[in-house]
Amino acid sequence: MHVFYTPDIDSSEYSLNEEESKHCLKVLRLGRGDVVNLIDGRGGFYEAEIIGESKRNVQLRITQSVQEYQKRNHHLHIVVAPTKNIDRLEWFLEKATEIGIDEITPVICERSERKIIKEDRLNKVITSAVKQSLQAYHPVLNPQVSLTDFLKMEHNSVKMIAHCIDGEPRQYISQVLEPHQRYIVLIGPEGDFSPKEIELALQSGFKPLTLGNTRLRTETAALAACFEVNYLNR
Repeated sequence: MHVFYTPDIDSSEYSLNEEESKHCLKVLRLGRGDVVNLIDGRGGFYEAEIIGESKRNVQLRITQSVQEYQKRNHHLHIVVAPTKNIDRLEWFLEKATEIGIDEITPVICERSERKIIKEDRLNKVITSAVKQSLQAYHPVLNPQVSLTDFLKMEHNSVKMIAHCIDGEPRQYISQVLEPHQRYIVLIGPEGDFSPKEIELALQSGFKPLTLGNTRLRTETAALAACFEVNYLNR
């Protein structure tokens, strides 16, 4: 199955952009009469036939369409501190997209070792995973923000913060989660949230979480939270 990401599709005929056209013709070696699938990132899943081609352009005709394809019954927003090794954050974005996630916000904390990210590169990782896993909804990657500014925002969601401070009361996601809702899960940097940051989050209505008895890497913790929320809403 050959899948292309077509976020601006709005009619029964569509032309792939130059990059996707080159991939279609030169890499996949498709041509007139071949059938491909399209996803628009907004829930639309399409079957289309190639009706024309040139060096830089492939023309398609939509033959079938499904809206709200595999729409989930909840909304998951992971707020995660970028890892020092950007490959680990990219790994999380890829796997979370495959599992199912709606929104990601990179958050800068007191102990963050990385404070700059390249959103274009990260969005390409997400788009590739969307196509690979046949996800009709493209997760939203929000601009990076400081934790203090994020906590000042209004969030109509079940709000949770995972941290590793021993002796503090924490619950498992299964004890906090209300099914079929909107969720936000805060995941800190390699050195965890500071006590001050945790206190600010609790004051903002975030419920303290534990993700188990072992200390997880940032990207592992974020993926574990992603998996568990989706599993509990199955």
